[in-house]
Amino acid sequence: MKELFQHAAMTDGVTVRVAVNFLPEQSHPEAGKWFWVYHIRIENGSHEPLQLRTRHWRITDARGMVNHVDGEGVVGEQPMLQPGESHDYVSGCPLTTPHGSMEGFYTFLRGDGSPLEVRIPFFPLAAPETADDNR
Repeated sequence: MKELFQHAAMTDGVTVRVAVNFLPEQSHPEAGKWFWVYHIRIENGSHEPLQLRTRHWRITDARGMVNHVDGEGVVGEQPMLQPGESHDYVSGCPLTTPHGSMEGFYTFLRGDGSPLEVRIPFFPLAAPETADDNR
């Protein structure tokens, strides 16, 4: 399973794994649009139940432009993870450059109501080079 996910980070027993893929069928380089899909798996390896409450993303494009995205939950959900459970979801990221990166953190609530900030690993967004790029 671990070989499916290229990137991983662990915080206080919670592991966040990321697999990312470029989607050429959703990209339009001639119009300055590139699109990636990413699959996230969050594994609760701690000894307490945790509820994912918020997310924070730092998305950087090839020009160095940084976009911060904050929101509740992930894809409309705020999953509760018991010890040993995991949660998977898939989302996407458009950019106006063929390269960039993403990283961030989730904020979970512990059973006692205290927050836990869990790191999302840095991962690159890179469109494959094609012969058409050299025109």
